[in-house]
Amino acid sequence: MQKIRHRLFHLWFLISRPMTLGVRVIVCTKENEVLLVRHTYVSGWHLPGGGVERGETTCDAAIKELIQETNVQVIGDLKLLSMHANWKASKRDHVAVYKCEEWEVTKPFTPNREIAEIGFFPLNALPEDTTTGTRARLDELSGKAPHSPYW
Repeated sequence: MQKIRHRLFHLWFLISRPMTLGVRVIVCTKENEVLLVRHTYVSGWHLPGGGVERGETTCDAAIKELIQETNVQVIGDLKLLSMHANWKASKRDHVAVYKCEEWEVTKPFTPNREIAEIGFFPLNALPEDTTTGTRARLDELSGKAPHSPYW
């Protein structure tokens, strides 16, 4: 069922948008933990984020997606870290990665139709099924890997 929903979402984006643009947000604690989400429609742990809608900036989309998915509210500014071509999804897909250094939780998280679970995880002990793209972005941030233009 997850794969079917994922393919239907992707098909809708291919039909409705000439190019897709997404955002992901790296939220870290002072204890060097990172916020990850587990979706209901695709496997693995991901950085929170989502699609940029028509008439929306990438920064606005990042702020919106973060609060919608995790109840984490950005305080201050987001820092744009990188852009990546996500050719695994489509030759037309790109992802902007932001870092959020100041934030607060607005209310406790409750699982919903989109997000099954959220959690803060130590960078050196991520869940086994953390996605390759998520691991790559965190390795780039920590200096363990050079920047890649690809997701």
